[in-house]
Amino acid sequence: MNRIVIASNNPGKLRELAALFAPLGIEAVPQSQLGVAEAEEPHDTFLENALAKARHASSATGLPALADDSGLCVPALGGEPGVHSAHYAGTGGERDERDERNNAKLVAALAQVSDRSAFYYCVLVLVRSAADPTPIVAEGAWEGDIVPEPRGGGGFGYDPYFQPWGSSRTAAELHADEKNRVSHRALAAAALMRRLKP
Repeated sequence: MNRIVIASNNPGKLRELAALFAPLGIEAVPQSQLGVAEAEEPHDTFLENALAKARHASSATGLPALADDSGLCVPALGGEPGVHSAHYAGTGGERDERDERNNAKLVAALAQVSDRSAFYYCVLVLVRSAADPTPIVAEGAWEGDIVPEPRGGGGFGYDPYFQPWGSSRTAAELHADEKNRVSHRALAAAALMRRLKP
């Protein structure tokens, strides 16, 4: 397997996944380059959504497909934003506008909450074909706290507010190489690579 389609149009996820797979000699092609539209994500779990996206991209291209479904989970908010992380505060506007609204809603929801712990969760699903009966599934979690004020200009989504445990910096203050070693997506990718090895 030297070429796979990435079932996402999220530029941040595409950058991170391409960087994670490049050292393995696997060309990760964004689905948009192959004319594949976004799949529906109607499910209540990250796993079901990732599997639906992977099967959709593989069916449309005939290539093996990798899908990521991920988000921020805050236990004090009952797991929200969870699978709705990308559209926590609505679906309108450009990605940057949505990120800003999502972060504002999150900070407001936690304003009177003492437990600000949170974790990013990622599930990766790789299907060799659209009808693959044994998809490879890997997951990763990255724990931290939500800080009240944004810090850093890197990353995307909730990164300016997410401070990983054991770090004095937010995810948005980490260099991309650092984040790609420790993030939920990096942990899931490492688990996936272990599954791929013979």
